Amino acid sequence: MTWGAFALVLTGVLLNAAAQVLLKAGVKSTGVISLQFPALVKAGLSLALNPFILAGLSCYVVSVVVWLLALSRTAVSIAYPMLSIGYIVTALIAWIYLGEEMNVTRWLGIGVIILGVFLVARSGTA
Repeated sequence: MTWGAFALVLTGVLLNAAAQVLLKAGVKSTGVISLQFPALVKAGLSLALNPFILAGLSCYVVSVVVWLLALSRTAVSIAYPMLSIGYIVTALIAWIYLGEEMNVTRWLGIGVIILGVFLVARSGTA
């Protein structure tokens, strides 16, 4: 994988991580959303106007464009496993900004993901 392709993959990953955290920040104000139709409609209307939700969805749209650029430069069998970096970034952002718990097991899991991403990245080019 070239540095340019890796930069595109990483940009897409970071946009996806940002989208997840923004969506969580947006839904936090709503609380648990009931699955009953009237409550779904009410929550949907509330969330549709939430700036965090809109920003998160915008990040997803941009990430799709970036992802297409990345896929035009590298094999999907190499690029797709790189999305695992998003697990790491999202967990760290959620820990720092949303106050979510990070225990030893999660840190070990992140270590395994880092090793796996490194091995895939070193596996070859396409």
